[in-house]
Amino acid sequence: MIEWLWPWAFAALPLPWLVRRLTARHTRQQPALAVPSMEDFAAVTQAERSQAGQSAWRLLALWVAWALLLAAVARPQFTGDPVNLPTTGRDLMLAVDISGSMATEDMEVDGDFVERLTVVKAVIANFAQARVGDRIGLVLFGTNAYLQAPLTFDVKSVNRLLIEAPVGIAGGKTAIGDAIGLAVKRLRMRQQDEKILILLTDGANNVGEVEPKIAAELAARDNIRIYTIGVGADEMRMPGLLGRISGRMTNPSADLDEDTLQAIADATGGRYFRARDPRTLIEIYALIDQLEPVEQEAEIFRPVQALYFWPLGTSVLIWVLLLIADFRRSAGSREDPHV
Repeated sequence: MIEWLWPWAFAALPLPWLVRRLTARHTRQQPALAVPSMEDFAAVTQAERSQAGQSAWRLLALWVAWALLLAAVARPQFTGDPVNLPTTGRDLMLAVDISGSMATEDMEVDGDFVERLTVVKAVIANFAQARVGDRIGLVLFGTNAYLQAPLTFDVKSVNRLLIEAPVGIAGGKTAIGDAIGLAVKRLRMRQQDEKILILLTDGANNVGEVEPKIAAELAARDNIRIYTIGVGADEMRMPGLLGRISGRMTNPSADLDEDTLQAIADATGGRYFRARDPRTLIEIYALIDQLEPVEQEAEIFRPVQALYFWPLGTSVLIWVLLLIADFRRSAGSREDPHV
């Protein structure tokens, strides 16, 4: 529907008429003219009638232009149908291990074995895309921890930064404690009540300045829940002379410190999950999505479109046309003294 923000502007509609009435009282009447003959009088009368007709149209156009100008001042706008926007009070940080071990090809997809990080990127991208309304940040860690993306509503940029991150760019070791500490530092700056950290790794803390359990205690003081995910298969056949068939069996997740990951989750009120294959990893993120639902309450948004430029433009056009007509009339009167 169309609404007027300043409808009181229409109160000025009779203003030109009032000004004309007040000024008319102070104007003097012109004396009568002596006409030498009736022919000249008839010619003048016919010209006056023609001029009177033109004046009537000009007066009507002036009133229309004035009314349109007031309509523009009243600021009309079109308000659309209400749209529900999901909102949450959550700030969600994703801490992803990109150390050298994440290049291990023990994730089976459609009969082929792919790198752990490749599967992780695809699953996290889908998870983040569904978190409409949440602020999402990204921490990548290996030997060092880096803030790759601050908390933002721009999920596409977060996904792009994650997908473009290569294995081992942050170093070959695993600094779990530093990654938690960095995420806690960023979440601490926010005043939201719901602050979540999802940490994914395939190893154990073997480098860094902060112990994982101490970092978890700091997170618990700031009411930050941490969900930890240990990724990697329990067994994998190493390639032999005839491929994987002739290779020996090994445990690619032997370095995974599940006890520490469980302790981190327990200290912060979160949960620990074990992802041994892509399907399980998808289920884990779906479960986290249920534990931390996106929509808490709905905000109503009504799109608004300003319309003032339509009456303003029409009014300006009428004024321009009247000025052109006056200019042509004055030029014609100079050429013809009887007009």
